[in-house]
Amino acid sequence: MKLPGWRVFSDAESLVERLANALCEAADQAIAARGAFQLVLAGGSTPLALYRALAARGVGDARWHLWYGDERCLPVDHRERNSCMIETAWLATSQIPSENRRPIPAELGAVQAAAHYADQLKAVVDFDVVLLGMGEDGHTASLFPGHDWGVAPDSSDVLAVFGAPKPPPERVSLSAARLSRSAQVWFVITGSGKRTAIAHWQAGEALPVAQVHGKQETVAWLDAEALPVTD
Repeated sequence: MKLPGWRVFSDAESLVERLANALCEAADQAIAARGAFQLVLAGGSTPLALYRALAARGVGDARWHLWYGDERCLPVDHRERNSCMIETAWLATSQIPSENRRPIPAELGAVQAAAHYADQLKAVVDFDVVLLGMGEDGHTASLFPGHDWGVAPDSSDVLAVFGAPKPPPERVSLSAARLSRSAQVWFVITGSGKRTAIAHWQAGEALPVAQVHGKQETVAWLDAEALPVTD
């Protein structure tokens, strides 16, 4: 099992600052090479801090193309949807055109939304950067322990998720195989509640978070609180 590189920062604020710099650099490189930057967005509190930092910098324009790693099956304007939180934190004030911001239509229900998003994803072969978080149980996106993670190369690009252990139980998630079709995969993880999962990951356990790998780089961006305590 391939482990990521570990980048550890003294606190979440320092992490977000460096991550924002790295994301802007990755965007510049992709745009210089291909004229577009394909980015997958994650929900969660630390990614939201990143998005607010990007908003403060005025980051993003018509060359940025945004996708979502997962979404909750809630009404389109529900405040707990990733798309609503990220629109509020960053996108609504950005220069990224609405047609370049591609939320998962999870309000349609998991099965129909997964099929619709899989069709949209045919427009992009590989992503440039995938941003992901990690839960205390080692889940990432909406790939939970005990569920189908879509690891096989011939897995569906988008999975309908039922019976999720966190509410709401119905969700839509990119599969591990599709998330791994990215030059870089960056996990953004903060807080002492993640220490146990990080320790299991470092020990090589088969967690959902361990199934996603970037083609060029896989990095876990951590604050010091998330590091397992060692003797």
